[in-house]
Amino acid sequence: MTSSRWTAKVLTLFPEMFPGPLGFSLAGRALDQGLWALETTDIREFASDKHATVDDAPFGGGPGMVMRADVVGNALDAAGSKTRPIYLTPRGRPLDQDRVRALAADPEITILCGRFEGVDERVLDAHGLEQVSLGDFVLSGGEPAAITLIDACVRLLPGVIGKEESLTDESFEEGLLEYPHYTRPVDWQGHKVPDLLLSGHHEKIKNWRREAAERITQERRPDLWNRYQERHMAIKD
Repeated sequence: MTSSRWTAKVLTLFPEMFPGPLGFSLAGRALDQGLWALETTDIREFASDKHATVDDAPFGGGPGMVMRADVVGNALDAAGSKTRPIYLTPRGRPLDQDRVRALAADPEITILCGRFEGVDERVLDAHGLEQVSLGDFVLSGGEPAAITLIDACVRLLPGVIGKEESLTDESFEEGLLEYPHYTRPVDWQGHKVPDLLLSGHHEKIKNWRREAAERITQERRPDLWNRYQERHMAIKD
C-alpha cells in the first residue's frame, strides 16, 4: 500500500487485537479521518507446515518456546519497511519521548510483536531490528506494548491534537515531569485549588508550574532530574 499518511505496520500472531484501544478517542478519530493508517500482518500465515507452527523448543534446552527465524523472517520480508523495524522486548533500549518524536516524524514504523520466550536471535540480527523496551517488566506478548508505542506516536501527528501547547506542556517534553492540574470545583471535600492558580497572574502561574515540575521530577525521577540539570549546565557553558 502506497500512502503519504503515517503508517504503523504490526507483525503479530494476534491481528484481531488491533486496532483495539487505538480505535477510540484521539487515535480512533484520527484513524477514521485518514491521518494515519494501520496495517497488520499475521505471522502465522508464513508457517510452512499444515499445523501453522510458528515456534519450536530452544536449542540448549530451557523452558518455553521460541518463535522461528524462518517464519518471522518471511513475515518481515512480506511486510516490507521504509524504516528500521522495531522489536519490543524488555532487553531493548528504554523508549523515551525523543525516540517517540523521531518515530512519529518517519513515514511509517514496523513493529514485530514477540510471544513465548521471544524470537530467534538470528532474524533480529539479519533484519537489523531495533530492540525497544517500555520498561523493566514483562508482558505476555508485544501487542500491548505496540499499542502503547503507536498511541504515543499518533498523538504527535499534525492535526491529531488541536492545540500545540497541549503537547509542549506535557511530561518529558522539556525533560521534566508535568506539573499538577486542577479544575472545578474550587473546593472539593475540603481540598482547595492553590490560590495562585485563581489569581489570573500568568507570569506567576508559569513560574509556579515550572517549580512544581522541577520538584516532582527531583522527587520521583532523580535520573531525569540529573539529565535535566546536566543539559541546562551545558547550555549555560
